[in-house]
Amino acid sequence: MAAESGFQKWIITITVILASLLELIDTTVVNVSLPQIMGNLGATLEDVGWVITAYSIANVVILPMSGWLANRFGRRSYFAFSIVLFTVASFFCGNAHTIWELVVFRFIQGIGGGALLGTAQAILLETWPKEQHGMAQALFGLGVVVGPTIGPTLGGYITDHWTWPWVFFVNLPLGVIALLLTLQYIKDGIHSNKPGSVDWLGIFLLTVAVGSLQFVLERGESEDWFETNYITALSILAVVAGVVFIWHELRTDSPVVNLRILKNRSLFLGMFTTFVLGFGLYGSVFVFPIFCQSLLGFSAQQTGMLLIPGGLSTIFMMPIVGKMLQRKVSPQIMATFGFSLFFLFTYTMSRSNLNSGESDFYLPLILRGIGMSFLFVPLTMLALGSLAPKDFHQGTGLNNMMRQLGGSFGIALITTLIHIRKGYHRDHLISNMDIYNPKFAARWNELIAGFTAKGFSLEQAQQMAAKAMDGMVIKNTYLLTYLDAFWATGIFLVVSIPLIWLQKSKKNAPVPVDSH
Repeated sequence: MAAESGFQKWIITITVILASLLELIDTTVVNVSLPQIMGNLGATLEDVGWVITAYSIANVVILPMSGWLANRFGRRSYFAFSIVLFTVASFFCGNAHTIWELVVFRFIQGIGGGALLGTAQAILLETWPKEQHGMAQALFGLGVVVGPTIGPTLGGYITDHWTWPWVFFVNLPLGVIALLLTLQYIKDGIHSNKPGSVDWLGIFLLTVAVGSLQFVLERGESEDWFETNYITALSILAVVAGVVFIWHELRTDSPVVNLRILKNRSLFLGMFTTFVLGFGLYGSVFVFPIFCQSLLGFSAQQTGMLLIPGGLSTIFMMPIVGKMLQRKVSPQIMATFGFSLFFLFTYTMSRSNLNSGESDFYLPLILRGIGMSFLFVPLTMLALGSLAPKDFHQGTGLNNMMRQLGGSFGIALITTLIHIRKGYHRDHLISNMDIYNPKFAARWNELIAGFTAKGFSLEQAQQMAAKAMDGMVIKNTYLLTYLDAFWATGIFLVVSIPLIWLQKSKKNAPVPVDSH
């Protein structure tokens, strides 16, 4: 498929972005609907967690295989089939009568969605002329960054005004449109090489290794990590299967994942910076809604609306970033600037307090949105820009997987950090609740005086004051814990900056299209 121009170029771009947005929004759109799903399907909190886990596992398993599958079945056919699979699965998700029906169809939906992303990148890359790849990547990056951000907002609106099945039903008309456009305008790639024999052992080992790892990351914290036998067993299984998979793939003639391309230093290092990007992107989106809703009392819709200015700033900046890359601005400098803005976002958030209001969050979220626009395209260019065209499928698949795993690791580590620091801060605050502590004594006497002034007896006033103080401890415990989570995320991003400068950027290298 040669580079296109005019209407053909733009209609293919719209088709690819539309199909990818379906998957990107669905990574987060269902989150705010979980309480309603629990009530409607009679599920426990642990059961409903599988709605998220199943989708994530399917995504991360299929991503590294997407290049191989596209080559084997033809890019156009595989892309169209993925849209059909995703759309049909969405229909059955909305019609699920039990929680386990929903989990099964979410898994199938995740397979289709991950496959969409793994194929869309190569389509866009070959559609745009080489000199315009920076702009193409910037346009595609809009969906990648904005999709997960607006997902909770869209999910909250749909859940509040309709019912949870419509979170899935909205995919149906968009899926049909994307399928018709695909069949009409998408063509097979010019660099497709149909593989020989099917690497069944590689597929099995990859599924076991990555699936087990993703499962551990999704469920480990809620199961107290290695205190649970099956989490320990799955962790060992992920390591063993992963090692055997690498050994097997390097020996076989027709590998399902061509690991030999990791000899490319820029790709090898770029996968780690992509991992860091996933950590920041998904980790911060995970912490912020919990912080606002559980501590500050914001509604789901209020929280979602807060994220919109940051998303709009990303939309505004992405084309500018694309132009800067076309004018040969150093991607290392741009990515460093992006990480710095992201750190500024986390630092500002770590200065929040219990009196923070909506207006206090607009600026840091806008900084985050601008930072993401300066990270996504340059990091993709650094990781994949030096690959040969025939390796783009494999490279983008591996890069996508690392971003997804980065997000999973980020959420798992942040959740664990919250659990650990919550105990630490509570113990520290309680240790200061001493009548000989002047500040505590003043507050204690003030509360008792206030309750006795309302007609309560001294004993009742003391009991109510104790409850009030305990409530303050709980609130401040969570506040300090969430601030630690923001701070830790920022530090992790900053210390990763040197990795960017170890990568080499080729002048006039094409900017591969990456996602997720």
